Amino acid sequence: MSLEALNKRVEQDLSYLAFGGPDWVRVTKHPEGHVYDAVIVGGGQSGLSTAFGLLRERVSNILVIDENKEGLEGPWETYARMVTLRTPKHLTSVDLGIPSLTFRSWWEAQFGPEGWEQIDKIPKGDWMNYLRWYRHVLKLPVLNEVQLNLVEPIDRGIHRLHLGGNGAPSKSILARKVILATGIQGGGEWHVPPMIADHIPKTLYAHTSETIDFETLKGKKVAILGGGASAFDNANFALTEGVGEAHVFVRRKEMPRINPIRQMEASGLIERFPALSDEDKYAAIAHFFKHNQPPTNDTFERASSWDGFHLHLGSPWLDVKEENGKAIVTTPKGTFAFDFLIISTGLLTDPALRPELQLVEQHIARWGDEYEAPEEVANPVLDAHPYLTSGFAFMSRDENGSAPLHGLFAFNYSALISCGISASALSGMKYGVPRLVTAIADQLFQDDRDEILKDFFEYDEKEFVGNWPLNV
Repeated sequence: MSLEALNKRVEQDLSYLAFGGPDWVRVTKHPEGHVYDAVIVGGGQSGLSTAFGLLRERVSNILVIDENKEGLEGPWETYARMVTLRTPKHLTSVDLGIPSLTFRSWWEAQFGPEGWEQIDKIPKGDWMNYLRWYRHVLKLPVLNEVQLNLVEPIDRGIHRLHLGGNGAPSKSILARKVILATGIQGGGEWHVPPMIADHIPKTLYAHTSETIDFETLKGKKVAILGGGASAFDNANFALTEGVGEAHVFVRRKEMPRINPIRQMEASGLIERFPALSDEDKYAAIAHFFKHNQPPTNDTFERASSWDGFHLHLGSPWLDVKEENGKAIVTTPKGTFAFDFLIISTGLLTDPALRPELQLVEQHIARWGDEYEAPEEVANPVLDAHPYLTSGFAFMSRDENGSAPLHGLFAFNYSALISCGISASALSGMKYGVPRLVTAIADQLFQDDRDEILKDFFEYDEKEFVGNWPLNV
């Protein structure tokens, strides 16, 4: 099969499912102009699959915006420096149950069933190419180089979205529902410890999420802080790009060996997570954070095979300073000088860190507002996460917040405690996207409930035209 043949198969499969039927959502009018029923912020895998899900629900007055250039959405061609995805290749995700839309179908259309059997994990670049194809074959309405600067709630459940970027169609657009499909950093910001950020110049360090000019680091000595999968991705990538030495520093005395996501994939914990009590949700994610995500075995083997690779266990950074253009790092096991530091310390999640939410964040309920965790698991990092509905909608911590928050959804990493591994990993997208889409469609329906029911009760169009007796 060719890609052209697969495209026709996708079209046929969707036609069998009556995809693209007439919208049921009522048109909303506003003096400022067109009102979208939903605007999805983020054109990566989460945003694209959400758009597809809404179209399947006959909600087509939608728009997807992404701040990046077309084809560069998400992390895959920018800061994701792994060779392959970390998830097992057989897991399905953005296809939403349509076999012809799976990555496997796309792969086999080009390389055949034998090619599928030959790969262990999905190559990162091929995953991005698959997402580009997915967007194209489904004709999803995406505008690139458009940045959301501010969400401004206005009258009648409508939000004015203030936009920037070269691709912005106007300074603002209107939307009934706003879905923040903004990825791992979309619920907060990447974190660099103050010990580093406050004591050495920015020219000596970068977070793993940033662009790094590895050309200038060829032959140089680099330190990487962090023991998770991303740290080893960056070590291997740096050495591949010609860095002389890559030293990975891990505070633990032993490498993490357990990946709790593998257990969650098999146990029902991903798909049924929203059914748990708050106590169980908090305890489960606290346990998840404790284990971290270790590097895949193949990533560790690739990184450690380089002569320039060094691993420092039991070596938290106690002090960082600059001397003669070098970054001087002190650990319990000694002091080291480096030409550059790569920081793999993850992120902080808190709606207060998101500039686009500055008009509403004070109303957003956090886990710390709704649940008092036992001392043995309590964690201020978890407490700062937004407390969401099972359909990813923000909830208000006060009476005044219900109206401005109505219609705002967080389908990003900040949903982790409320909704589990759903918007934050491929393993959970096949379960999370349908829940999100149902919640959006239900809310649109309830918003127009009175008019919909009025039309139903007044409906009197005659369908049956038969007569009896037949000769009359």
